Amino acid sequence: MSSRKRASRASLSRRSLIQSGAAIGLSSILPVGAIGQPRAPLHLHVAEAVKDAVGSTPGALSVLCPNGSQKNLEPIARMFTEMTGVAIHLRIIASESLNTQIALEVMAGESQFDVALPATFGVADLVASDVLLPLDAFAFEYEPRAFREGALYSIGDSFDQKIYGFQADGDAYLMFYHKDMLEGPDERARYEDRFGAALEVPRSWAELDRQMEWFHRPDDNQWGGVLLRSPEYLGWEWWVRFHAYGVWPFSEEMASQIDSAEGCAALEDMIRSAEFLHPSATSSKFSETWQRFAEGRSYCNIGWGGAQKYYNQAGSAVKDRLSYGPTPGGAIGPGGAVVPIPYFNWGWSYVISRASARPRIGYLFSLFASSPEMSTRAVRESGGFFDPNRPEHYDDPVIQEVYSKPFLDVHKASLRQAIPDLYLVGQAEYFRVLNEALADALNGDVTPKRALERASQLWEMITSRAGRAGQIERWRQLRKQYPRAVSRHLRDKNEA
Repeated sequence: MSSRKRASRASLSRRSLIQSGAAIGLSSILPVGAIGQPRAPLHLHVAEAVKDAVGSTPGALSVLCPNGSQKNLEPIARMFTEMTGVAIHLRIIASESLNTQIALEVMAGESQFDVALPATFGVADLVASDVLLPLDAFAFEYEPRAFREGALYSIGDSFDQKIYGFQADGDAYLMFYHKDMLEGPDERARYEDRFGAALEVPRSWAELDRQMEWFHRPDDNQWGGVLLRSPEYLGWEWWVRFHAYGVWPFSEEMASQIDSAEGCAALEDMIRSAEFLHPSATSSKFSETWQRFAEGRSYCNIGWGGAQKYYNQAGSAVKDRLSYGPTPGGAIGPGGAVVPIPYFNWGWSYVISRASARPRIGYLFSLFASSPEMSTRAVRESGGFFDPNRPEHYDDPVIQEVYSKPFLDVHKASLRQAIPDLYLVGQAEYFRVLNEALADALNGDVTPKRALERASQLWEMITSRAGRAGQIERWRQLRKQYPRAVSRHLRDKNEA
């Protein structure tokens, strides 16, 4: 396309927005959002911009999505086609291999997609592989100034100071508790008599572990918990437990701190608590833990919105019988006050292939799908992966019916204060090494100290291969994005 045509297209897009009532406000330092808040719904403005851009040849877009999210995307794709004429072809890929598929297609020069929805934690590695298109220029041209500020969690949208995606899925990691056990008057009286503390939704991991032990009665076919303890998931629970001891996983200079006394203590806590879990916990996929917990014989489970949709189905033995809480924290506040530590551990994000022949239209589809109206329609789909991630979602009656109001209240609060996953180059490798170390210690093959020392050594090697200087800068930026409620209580291991 010639520069004259590009200028004409940009001008036309802006002109149609102005004519629809959008105000233009420029700032010499704004990274995104040249367009002021539109008076009409955003998706209508985006549809007009698409029609301006494609003219009389709307053509098609290919969208690569994880198996399970097609339910969320199908109504959006239909609306986009109806409003713009652009056909949307959904390509469904197994969720566990989607990030790899994205990288392989683009690097091999065989890309067959324009838009994709990788797991958010993998965006950094995809950027490092140079397969994703930065979106800053498009964002400046088309996004209302405060659009991204409306998302409850958007840390994963950017990497290396550039915008690469739109968060489509609010995967705050939450705790689920069997309300009948938690609120049984006899249980409460006996628990308080035994421990001198009220039986209530636990705020700390120590409280949770004690409650799992209390409710663990295998002779009565009752279990303390069904946590995610198969080898590929171990790092998620340890990540929160470790933060709850008040230490950063890396120093500001990217020195690994996971083999600290606090890291070992978090692992030792996992080893002790394993005694009070359902025996299937060490081998179950997350969907299998949902099935087990939905039987109504276990006190607690750990999961996210997808778990709640499963538990809220007709026929579930725990439907309307659950209490909720964020992932527990630790006594790291002033005077030993417990600081909750919610965690964002997965998510799916709209990104644009660097090899796309239609990057502008791919971007506009992603913006359309992420608009308040369209993203609400997507999250309404109970059979899909996407969970609430914008304030509008929590007020929608259909979404409230799908999830239940008590869950949504805890989920919204957790999403606002969630610590991020490890959004660095090499994330998958860091967590693979960590999971293997945790599994070795939980299996009794090595001591916690030795397991984490070995993992820490390998983490240093991963950092060096990724480029230490770059990783240091990325990690410093990520530390700044931790919620202040948590970060002000975290320290490096050599600090007093």
